[in-house]
Amino acid sequence: MQQLHAYWRMEYIEAPRYPAKMRKPFTELPALGNDREALIVHRSKLSYLVLNRFPYNPGHLLAVPFREVEALDALTTAERADLFEEIILAQQLLQTALRPDAFNIGFNLGAAVAGGSIAHLHGHIVPRWNGDNNFMPVIGQARILPQALDATWEKLAAAVTQLGPKPRARRAKRR
Repeated sequence: MQQLHAYWRMEYIEAPRYPAKMRKPFTELPALGNDREALIVHRSKLSYLVLNRFPYNPGHLLAVPFREVEALDALTTAERADLFEEIILAQQLLQTALRPDAFNIGFNLGAAVAGGSIAHLHGHIVPRWNGDNNFMPVIGQARILPQALDATWEKLAAAVTQLGPKPRARRAKRR
C-alpha cells in the first residue's frame, strides 16, 4: 500500500473551527471586527462573502445575508438582489485570483438532510478545475486541499483590490 503524507493537514484538523462561544457563526463572524480572522473576503450593504472553513475545494466561498433567515422567500427583494450580486462578485474574484475552469453554485435549503449544518441561509460558490477530483473522495472518503485558507484569503483579498470597489457585471469567458 502506498502511503500519502500531508503533514500540514494536522494544523488544519486541530485548528478551532469558530471561537468556542460562537453559537451563530454567520451572524457573529461579521461582528468580530477582523475580516481576515473571520475569513470575510467582501462586505456589501446586506450580505457578505466568507471562505468556507470546511471547503470542498480551495476558494470555496459562501454568500451570506447579514440578516438571519432560513429560506429564500424570507429575504426581502433588496436582500435577494444584494445576495445575488455577491454571488456574481464571488465568481469574478475567484476567476481573477484562482483561474478555475468552472464553478458549482448553489444552496442547501433545509436542515442537515439537505447537506447544511447551519440553518442561516447561505449560497455556495465552489471553483472547479479539470482533474480536481481524484480517487480520494471516492475510495478514501477524504479530500485533499492543496492550499491553506490563509493563502486563499490573501489571493481573494488581492482580487478585491484588483477589481476595485464596485466591479461591474461581466460575462464569463468561454473556454
